[in-house]
Amino acid sequence: MRLLTAAVTTMALTLGATSAMAAPIEIKFSHVVAENTPKGQMANKFAELVEERLAGKVEVNVFPSSQLFGDNKVLEAMLLGDVQMAAPSLSKFQKYTPTLQLFDLPFLFKDMAAVERFQGSADGQKMLTSLESKGLVGLGYLHNGMKQLSASDVLRVPADANGKKFRIMTSDVLQAQFEAVDAVPLKKPFSEVFTLLQTKAIDGQENTWSNIYSKKFFEVQPFITESNHGVLDYMIVTSAEFWGGLDADLRSEVKAALDEAIAYGNNIAAEKANSDKQAIIDSKRSEVVEISAEERALWVAAMKPVWAKFSDDIGADLIKAAEASNQ
Repeated sequence: MRLLTAAVTTMALTLGATSAMAAPIEIKFSHVVAENTPKGQMANKFAELVEERLAGKVEVNVFPSSQLFGDNKVLEAMLLGDVQMAAPSLSKFQKYTPTLQLFDLPFLFKDMAAVERFQGSADGQKMLTSLESKGLVGLGYLHNGMKQLSASDVLRVPADANGKKFRIMTSDVLQAQFEAVDAVPLKKPFSEVFTLLQTKAIDGQENTWSNIYSKKFFEVQPFITESNHGVLDYMIVTSAEFWGGLDADLRSEVKAALDEAIAYGNNIAAEKANSDKQAIIDSKRSEVVEISAEERALWVAAMKPVWAKFSDDIGADLIKAAEASNQ
């Protein structure tokens, strides 16, 4: 009887250990935007692809709209192992590396095609490794789109921004950008922007068409200037500890699924730049202001000196390479 009891106990322990060993690796993917945005749909696509290809081995759980962490905390949480993947805007990395501030420089890229060319170049790909000394690994770039300016009054020329309060991401470059036109930049979390606009605690903000539409900023901003003055992109990032801890074959399969999801998200970003802009126009809640070439030139002249201010931190050669992608 004792032998039988011991055998049963041993079998139960063995089965329990086998079950524990077979538990899938969990990837918590945290982001701050709505699920109907390019980033939101990319993250969900990644989870679907992993489920299709790696069921029982890896499980991706997506936490949108700052449900788990905001962008200001997610990288710290990642280094502590509380989250495995995130896609912060490139502005959020300035405390980890000055190099990525390049993407915040105003009027550096003329369109998303130029952004794509630079990010795919040797210089752009090398920037994905700029976080490794801090324990983070860049896995790829994800597009959102070109940024527009929204405000409580019409913005046609730089003087129109004088004295107005604009919400910005945590970025010294963006702070300098708005100070260059005598505006007042305020670093605030993305999750607070709608309320800040609604209560008139701020006068305006900068964002892409998809963010302005999905977060309903157009409902509380009467004017949106089609400025295309900067790019809002993200970096898919993980911790070096987590990424290096994956089996090489498994890591390769996860990366392949992620690359496919990024391509999917980038296609959506391109489509939504047009469709969400049109949806805002059709709503008649906000007027889209088109500026002339002469008016745009005034914004460029006012903001381009910001490049020189950050040239030493970013690297003059890198800025030159990025500018050359416009050709």
